[in-house]
Amino acid sequence: MAIDHDRLFKELIQTFFEEFILLFFPDMHEHIDFRHLSFLSEELFTDVTAGEKYRVDLLVETKLKGEDGVIIVHIENQAYIQPSFPERMFLYFSRLFEKYRTRIVPIAVFSYNALREEPSVFSIEFPFGDVLYFRFFPVELRKQHWRHYIRHDNPVAAALLGKMGYTESERIEMKKELLRMLVRLELDEARQRLLLGFFETYVKLSEEEERQLRSEVKAMETKEREKVLELMISYEQKGKKEGLEEGIKRGMQQGMKEGMKEGIKEGMKQGMKRLVHNIAQKGMTVEEIARLVDLPEEEVRGLLEE
Repeated sequence: MAIDHDRLFKELIQTFFEEFILLFFPDMHEHIDFRHLSFLSEELFTDVTAGEKYRVDLLVETKLKGEDGVIIVHIENQAYIQPSFPERMFLYFSRLFEKYRTRIVPIAVFSYNALREEPSVFSIEFPFGDVLYFRFFPVELRKQHWRHYIRHDNPVAAALLGKMGYTESERIEMKKELLRMLVRLELDEARQRLLLGFFETYVKLSEEEERQLRSEVKAMETKEREKVLELMISYEQKGKKEGLEEGIKRGMQQGMKEGMKEGIKEGMKQGMKRLVHNIAQKGMTVEEIARLVDLPEEEVRGLLEE
């Protein structure tokens, strides 16, 4: 099934609009008053010449600090190469200005995988003078290296790691760092799933890669290890209910079994106790928990009673 890139990016940026601006346009962020935000309805434009219809991805009405008038931020995701894209951005700008008669901030997010010089200007010039110079603000994701963003603790950065520059050999490490970012962000479950789902739409690890990821997580020596394991378990249990592959479940069970053995050797009984309690709070029965962590039911009951 084809990926609806525009819908995914719209949902991400609409949910984390301020974080998106802060991540890529910190100077712009300083001037916008985020207490005043209103997401406008979609605009549909028809290109009569080309015989095509275009729908504007995201329009946000907001204000600048210290000013009464509103401005509009237009964000467009471009998932494929289109030589005439700058012209299309100008047409959007002109038609939006015609309708709203206010200042407009045009932003384009280039999310395709190719590396190229993407122009961000549309101009009309003559030998005897220039008529138009239109510029929009570009975000070229593939030119950003994912490692530069793992310390931002920004939810948009976490989701977009898989659209940035990386090599195939970095896929496992990249997802591990994504999980660590989610733990530090302490988001609610719905937002966590939005970010993880976005990432995995573009970077889906194989079963073998998932097993290696669990092995690396168990070997982590930071205090985040237990929370990362818990996040993995929570997400995979939700995914199982929605029809995720049975192999993910088996890999997770094996990972928990090995993690338990290492944990006992390292005096991790208290960590396992907290983990079992947290899983129980998600509504799982003693029998399900025992099967998940590969412990006898009596031992699970004992941990829950402590």
